[in-house]
Amino acid sequence: MAKTFYISTPLYYVNDVPHIGHTYTTVAADVMARYQRAKGRKVHFLTGTDEHGQKVFRKATERGLTPQVHVDELVQRFQKLWERLDCTHDDFIRTTEKRHTDVVQEVLRELFERGDIYKESYAGWYSTSAERFWTEKDVLVAEDGTKLCPDTQQPVEWLEETNYWFRMSKYADKLRTWTAENADWIRPETRKNELMGTLKKDIADLCITRPKERLPWGIPVPWDSDYVTYVWFDALLNYITAIGYRRDDERFAACWPADFQLIGKDILTTHTVYWGTMLLALGLDPADCIYAHGWWTVEGRKMSKSVGNVVDPNLLVDAYGADSVRYVLMAEKSFGGDGDFSHKGFQLRYNADLANVMGNLLHRGVAMSEKWLGGVVAPLGVITNAESELQAEISELTSAYDTHLNALAYNSALESLVNIGKAGNKYLDSEKPWALNKAGDQARLATVMRHTLEVCRVVGVLLAPFCPNKSQELLGRLGISAPTLQDLGELSGLQQGASLTHGDPLFPRMDELPATIAAALETAAAAAGPLKSLGSSGAAKAEKKAKKSKSSTKAEPTFETISFEDFAKVEIRVVQVLSAAQHPDADRLLVLQVNAGEETPRTIVAGIASKYSPEELVGKKLLGVLNLAPRKLRGVMSQGMLLAASGSKGILSMASTLVDVAPGSRIS
Repeated sequence: MAKTFYISTPLYYVNDVPHIGHTYTTVAADVMARYQRAKGRKVHFLTGTDEHGQKVFRKATERGLTPQVHVDELVQRFQKLWERLDCTHDDFIRTTEKRHTDVVQEVLRELFERGDIYKESYAGWYSTSAERFWTEKDVLVAEDGTKLCPDTQQPVEWLEETNYWFRMSKYADKLRTWTAENADWIRPETRKNELMGTLKKDIADLCITRPKERLPWGIPVPWDSDYVTYVWFDALLNYITAIGYRRDDERFAACWPADFQLIGKDILTTHTVYWGTMLLALGLDPADCIYAHGWWTVEGRKMSKSVGNVVDPNLLVDAYGADSVRYVLMAEKSFGGDGDFSHKGFQLRYNADLANVMGNLLHRGVAMSEKWLGGVVAPLGVITNAESELQAEISELTSAYDTHLNALAYNSALESLVNIGKAGNKYLDSEKPWALNKAGDQARLATVMRHTLEVCRVVGVLLAPFCPNKSQELLGRLGISAPTLQDLGELSGLQQGASLTHGDPLFPRMDELPATIAAALETAAAAAGPLKSLGSSGAAKAEKKAKKSKSSTKAEPTFETISFEDFAKVEIRVVQVLSAAQHPDADRLLVLQVNAGEETPRTIVAGIASKYSPEELVGKKLLGVLNLAPRKLRGVMSQGMLLAASGSKGILSMASTLVDVAPGSRIS
């Protein structure tokens, strides 16, 4: 039996409002599912919602609803959005469904009966927002002494209770071996390195239940009615319950292991350490590849309510259209890296790729064929070096598109597609069909226009996974109703004599942004301001030049310019100060331990003792450059540099953000 191509998104937490991050993951999965189907493979594309846990229970209680009624209402936000974005998932699983809950209980019982689950008392700081326990050394301390969750910065509470635990430590070595032997299991390479760092440490057992007296909303533990299942242990099993695990052996065998499980990088540990050991405990292999993509900011800021409705994917679809949103999200950044969603950038990308290249090629090709050749697909005619060179270029670019897309390099695949369009436009310009028509060379004119339209056909077929509606419209204008990937690179796939349809521009230029978007950009621009790096030699040079300019009649720049490429190398992120102390060998230096959204805190040495005492910095969120090479400052290794505003009298203020954002958030 042929292997089914199986791709999944994470289960989205039903209490969340769907945002760009959710949209990015789901569209990425849909693009790959569509492409694999076009290649003739049987595909199973899974998405869904995670509907248990304390946050759901509390929110339902606040609304005066039962948890089930609450989640039945909220799940529709995700289902309707995926419909609007033309996502073609084969299944949408909810963790409240019986097909899931029954199998979860069977797995729990099996692991319990063989001794892989045990009962034990525990005391620690519990975070409702993260739904997990933290040790004393993990929690943050606010200025007023409140203990905070390091993940969410929300208050934690001290809990002492008895729970059931999964012997995750028992399978840690198996997971280490699996990771070492399966190089592509975790991608991209940065996330694999992150996992390898985690696996070098001791892997503790996992608390997998919650007492019903504290949390009654969850899958009941089958042998102990006083407990429900921890939301993460429950939710992760969806990837196998949805494809027939313990219910349909043939279907399960065809799908598992999954080809790709797409996740955000913030849930890497749960999907590798938790999920990997759970699978190994059940005698199953992990997925072929877990791909942890990067985060999005919006207009240079972390997504938040302060940005308003502009970040709502539904409003993006309203403003730009589903196909355009799908295209720009996939084209704007590499799948593994972080990126910023900018509305100005959206306009530039849309115009540069879709309007100016692909749409323009179709418009010119059909318009000239309609004007000079009766509005039908012309014969191929006599092939010259120009057509041979075009054929070779299109074949190479088509192959590159396939290679990139199979590797989830979506933006690189789209770059190849744009280059196909550019090759068609260049061919058209160099062969000058207007001159051929004027000279009366109808045979050569027909050959040139036919090959131009053939390039349009290739563009239309390869555009389909990203922009399914516009692709269908493009191909329809060429008289194609059933496109195929077979022999796609060959410029001979059109039906001679087929009627062409001109119509309005496929991708009309976007010369102005929608009014709601423009208003949001004005607000964002007003909030922006310059930053200077602490201790920068560039700042010192700027100050000298500024002083010189006061006594000079000739205006001089107050700083030296750098290229955008140089600036893009600087990794600025939000850090939260966990502790601060005077440097043991330097009065002007403080030694800070900061949370930068990583597994372990960083040490940063900063020359700010003249402005700040150690006590007033603890709990503060600052901005730091994190990709500087570590260096010793008076004997203490510093792993970064903080940013501050400075003047002639020294440090004026540390740099921070206008709104509260999580440690590790990227500044761009």
